[in-house]
Amino acid sequence: MTRAVIFDLDGTLIDSAPDIHAAANRLMDRYEFDQFSTAETRSFIGSGVPHFIGRCLRARGREDDTDLRARLIDDFMADYENAVSLTRVYPGVPEALSRLAADHALLGLCTNKPHGPARAVLEHLGLSDYFPVIIGGDSLPVRKPDPAPLHAAIAGLAARNVLYVGDSEIDAETALRADVRFALYTEGYRKSPASEIAHASAFSDFADLPRIVAKLLP
Repeated sequence: MTRAVIFDLDGTLIDSAPDIHAAANRLMDRYEFDQFSTAETRSFIGSGVPHFIGRCLRARGREDDTDLRARLIDDFMADYENAVSLTRVYPGVPEALSRLAADHALLGLCTNKPHGPARAVLEHLGLSDYFPVIIGGDSLPVRKPDPAPLHAAIAGLAARNVLYVGDSEIDAETALRADVRFALYTEGYRKSPASEIAHASAFSDFADLPRIVAKLLP
């Protein structure tokens, strides 16, 4: 039975919050809004760019301005694709991916980050070769927690025995709705205590992930 480990991206494999924060504040400056703190922008991450911009506008009292929202989404996307310079891989990620690949696990990506920025940051960080299948937030008409993106990643890998790895409540709900086992990386962007997020296994160190995969995907 073909084994696959499918990952979320932001907050799971990479800490992209500094780049997202900088891009959001460049946008706020352009439209003469007050800037956000890093903690504020981190709390907006996880449901894709339209949701992120909606949260930004809600925080500035302009959530009902649909024309402004559309302009901000377009302007943010134009900047976001190249916003990679501040993003860092979490410790142990390259080694864990290499070990999983050596153990003949197929690797895929299912993220709410748009496909273009996701591929750009993976290439910048030297991780793109690990992922033959990348499903982004704009790859389908729906985003996580709808299970369709995760199902699409599974189909793309032709996998039958699957573990989804993510860092958030949205990832956990996606896995549940897709009927896929879920491993929680506890050092990402979750908003709730780890104990309140449904998971088959939780870890804070990527050195532990190959052992978890071996246990959950024998």
